[in-house]
Amino acid sequence: MKTVPAVAAVLALSGCGVLLATGTEATAGGSAATIYFGGDIVTMRGEKPEYVEALVVRDGKIAFVGPKAQAEKQAGLVAPRRVNLHGHTLLPGFVDGHSHLLMYADSLGQANLSPPPVGTVRSIGDIVRSLRDLKEQAKADDQALLVGFGYDPDALAEHRHPTAEDLDAAFPSNPVVLRHVSGHMAVANSAALRLAGISADTPDPAGGVIARKPGTREPAGLLQESALLPLAARMQQFVSPDAQLALLEKAQADYAAAGLTTANEGAVFSPQQMSLLADAARQGKLRIDVVALPLFIMAKELVGTGRLDWGVYHDRLKYQGLKLVLDGSPQGKTAYLTHPYLTPVPGCEHDCRGFPNIDQDTVNRLVTLAYTNGVQVFAHCNGDAAVDMMVAAHEFAERRLGEQRTDRRTVIVHSQAMRREQLDAYKKYGFFPTFFTNHTYYWGDVHIANLGPERAAAISPTHTAALKGLRFANHTDAPVTPPDQLFLLWTSVNRVSRSGQVVGADERVDAYRGLQALTIDGAREYFEEQSKGTLEPGKLADLVVLDRNPLKVAALAIKDIHVLETLKEGRTIYARSAAVGGQ
Repeated sequence: MKTVPAVAAVLALSGCGVLLATGTEATAGGSAATIYFGGDIVTMRGEKPEYVEALVVRDGKIAFVGPKAQAEKQAGLVAPRRVNLHGHTLLPGFVDGHSHLLMYADSLGQANLSPPPVGTVRSIGDIVRSLRDLKEQAKADDQALLVGFGYDPDALAEHRHPTAEDLDAAFPSNPVVLRHVSGHMAVANSAALRLAGISADTPDPAGGVIARKPGTREPAGLLQESALLPLAARMQQFVSPDAQLALLEKAQADYAAAGLTTANEGAVFSPQQMSLLADAARQGKLRIDVVALPLFIMAKELVGTGRLDWGVYHDRLKYQGLKLVLDGSPQGKTAYLTHPYLTPVPGCEHDCRGFPNIDQDTVNRLVTLAYTNGVQVFAHCNGDAAVDMMVAAHEFAERRLGEQRTDRRTVIVHSQAMRREQLDAYKKYGFFPTFFTNHTYYWGDVHIANLGPERAAAISPTHTAALKGLRFANHTDAPVTPPDQLFLLWTSVNRVSRSGQVVGADERVDAYRGLQALTIDGAREYFEEQSKGTLEPGKLADLVVLDRNPLKVAALAIKDIHVLETLKEGRTIYARSAAVGGQ
């Protein structure tokens, strides 16, 4: 597992990156061109790999791809800047199929509670030590909120969720919140429960569960799905706007280090988060494009009201569509299934199939509202029952509107514990899946236990989708898994679990199809295929340079490829080293 060279990334984002070529440096608005040559330049256009000798960039866009001699002529009269790739590989910049940029930014200021290989936590005692270290490093007092992200009960020695009692002994006064690795649940200690106003008298909210101490109504600490919202709203008050902006810049640096030139914020859940993104855009602090999706709880205020310019970038920020969350996570066992989980589910006694976060009537209404106003829908569906709900909602909306449009490009986010035959409905209705193949590594073994081998093998059915002619993206869901697009590609090609099992051998794709999901099909997800995703004249010069070609290395070696440089509209925003040099 690679780590992000954060210092280099921050330097590059701040304009202090290493100059990697000789000659005149291209500047925004200038007329000097940059010629790239001397390596594998993969255009990503077409269904088979296409290589060209050279690529010319001018004024932030691709001006030419083709033979080097012709590229020299296309560069024009102003002395061009020449970049010899020295055998390295040039690709379109990666497009984030789905993640949570703001949540990832928040996690950078929180305790890392992840198990290996992402972190070092193996027990509840390790969680407590990590939080104590955070408190000491922050010089926090006994009233300060302490938050950790990434705990995974399946990887803890105790094989269970922590409880409020586990945390109270070490932190009797500090509110403490442990974010589950899925982002769909959390554990709060007694002080944090009081902060959120959650007590024995608090009923379970619609679409959520408050776990209780056995035989009582007293909260045990675990909050699932919508039960998190009161706590999440209070947590925002503990971090200043300036600190949030600083964390957002660090997050962008990590994304750029992964070769990402377009990021996704997959669930903007409050006006405060919208203000944070607006401030970052207005102050010129968005160095990569950010595609943001307001959560359905704000639909009434945002859809059809004229408040948002949907689908249009302003200072690198675009509100692309409305995000619906129909269910939870398969490893957290809150994904909504048609058949029960095979292992015990916290807070459930029998017929444990997860649950929907919103009811069918509400999904129908929200989809109809979005379709009526021409707003793209992004629907989080991890379980097959949630997918069924989304199919039903689409059919309801089409009947209500009397339309049969096939390019609404409704995105089904995750599409994990689904039935393969549901992909026929995707094809029929023009649904666009963004898969999450990292699950086959991080939780493949867990899915086999929870779902059985057959259902686990169908997690993120990329090959079947390709056979049915579907285009699809792939994603890391950062911070659920790290922003590492080469590792993501590796999981789509290999589908190897932590223990070394292959999870769904017949759902593996080749490296080129895996790269399409990270480039041109990532762009298609957001209706940006005319400006991003391939190396073609007129498109943005969003580029990534790799030390090796993913199409030419052994499949198991893909995860060891490094990003050397990332360029946004021709400007370096990340540089690993001066490995790429002048002529």
